[in-house]
Amino acid sequence: MNEPVLEVAILQVKAGMTASFEESFKRASRIISGMKGYRGHELQRCLEDDHRYVLLVKWDTLEDHTVGFRGSSEYAEWKSLLHHYYDPFPTVEHYNRIPLE
Repeated sequence: MNEPVLEVAILQVKAGMTASFEESFKRASRIISGMKGYRGHELQRCLEDDHRYVLLVKWDTLEDHTVGFRGSSEYAEWKSLLHHYYDPFPTVEHYNRIPLE
């Protein structure tokens, strides 16, 4: 199997909404984990700014995220659960691992 593509999103959550965001994200996690090409994800909170998170998602291919997930009806549910928490709206980038051995 090929190396996965890593999706990286910095999420800035509006003031006073972090607890609600984390609860909504738990529900949204069930959505993304069932998508074609999904390999795993994690959400981490910033130590210096407790309203900032990083979302890391591993996909089989870039298209599994950008076409498959974002073009799905499940993405509409994901958006309704999460997108109202962000200000500004997150930048999402995709990365490939560089072998260092």
